[in-house]
Amino acid sequence: MAKVNDNEDMGITVKKQDDMPEWYAQVCLKSELAEYAPVKGCMIIRPRGYAIWQSIQDWFNKNIVQATGCKNAYFPLFIPESFFKKEAEHAEGFKPEVAWIDKEITKDSERLAVRPTSETIMYDTYSRWIRSHRDLPLKINQWCNVVRWETQATKLFLRSREFLWQEGHCVYETEDGCRDDTISYIRLYEKLCRELLAIPVVVGAKTAKERFAGARETYTIESLMPDGKALQCGTSHELGQEFAKAFGISYRGRDEENHLPWQNSWGLSTRLIGAVVMTHSDDKGLVIPPKVAENKVVIVPIIVGKDPGLVLKKAAELKESLKQWNPILDDRDEYTPGWKFNDWEMKGIPLRIEIGPRDIKDEQVMVVRRDNSDKQAVKLSMLKDRIDEMLEEMHSSMLSAAEKYLKESIVAVKEMQGLMQAIKDKKMARAGFCSSTDCEEMIKDQTGGATARVIPFDEKAKADDRCVFCGKPAKHIVYFARSY
Repeated sequence: MAKVNDNEDMGITVKKQDDMPEWYAQVCLKSELAEYAPVKGCMIIRPRGYAIWQSIQDWFNKNIVQATGCKNAYFPLFIPESFFKKEAEHAEGFKPEVAWIDKEITKDSERLAVRPTSETIMYDTYSRWIRSHRDLPLKINQWCNVVRWETQATKLFLRSREFLWQEGHCVYETEDGCRDDTISYIRLYEKLCRELLAIPVVVGAKTAKERFAGARETYTIESLMPDGKALQCGTSHELGQEFAKAFGISYRGRDEENHLPWQNSWGLSTRLIGAVVMTHSDDKGLVIPPKVAENKVVIVPIIVGKDPGLVLKKAAELKESLKQWNPILDDRDEYTPGWKFNDWEMKGIPLRIEIGPRDIKDEQVMVVRRDNSDKQAVKLSMLKDRIDEMLEEMHSSMLSAAEKYLKESIVAVKEMQGLMQAIKDKKMARAGFCSSTDCEEMIKDQTGGATARVIPFDEKAKADDRCVFCGKPAKHIVYFARSY
């Protein structure tokens, strides 16, 4: 069989720095993470993409759900319209995004919403589950799909009408207990991004204008993508007692009196896969953080001469001995080694192992890291230890590079001219802010769409800090950027 030409053009045809939207779409499609669905505004997550989501779920269930005493459950996709009307601010906030099933279809007395989020249907249930302080705290998480119908154009993983997420919903006896946990969850999201995905984030609160509909406070983790746009990677919401009032959730306290509980909600979505692609991938294609890679190793036999038997036999033995890393053995005989190298670089496999006759003679293999193309000869006797070391080195290197970019992309500004220049330069602007919604809207208008992304937890306004727009005393330090 004739071998496929190494130069056959199947790679990324645009550079990341030249046309990031086209580059991003090509990486997602050609690396087989996802594809566009025949339904407008929707996407298909392919097995390679879903494996990343499964890794996020596995880490999340162990380190967040189990570690904080949550329980996973599932609630219906369809929500009665009357439930939305019970909490006016919440209903108004989601009004443009809700898809409805009309009464003519439901054959019932009211319309049904297709779940945009689950506060209302879960809290109706909580009103029956909670009776006493002994029932608290109640901590429930669900993995599900949601629909936000307002979206028209699909941006794979970043924006679609239907997407996958987790949403946690907890109920507490005290306000302090609720607030502490709400902040704890956003900190755990930060840990997930750093330790699993090698993505650094800025952690803090949202401004009043950017809060979740119906929340007293919203906390967020924000990352900055290579095109200068911020990406909200996860949020947690301190909901106060308004939902408890609206849905009749109360409990008999330790004093034998009835009380309203305090509530929070928190969530992250498959948007994180988009963050992985944009943050780490390059002009060759996808780069997958080792800890979420389903296949951490690909083995490519280097066939020399007409008798491949010895090399293929040794490669198969290697695959068996390395099974803890779920290796792929690429023994396709219709492709040249060079074509295979390009193919697996496109698909982002963290480590490539090359083995040929000379390597067998020297009792070694060549190991190549996907992120920096570093190539090392490794003795077979040391291979297992070295694979673990190289995967850890790769994660650390990817995180360090992303941290360097984030740090260098945050620009401190004091006046609107500086803020507008920072946004023009695709940076994130750090500025004093008076927290006026009017100022926030004017900043968005004058910068062509930049919004207040986060009030960082670890940075406080000083006495002499002034609002970047109006010049009044600053209440907060705020990061501004364009966003997805």
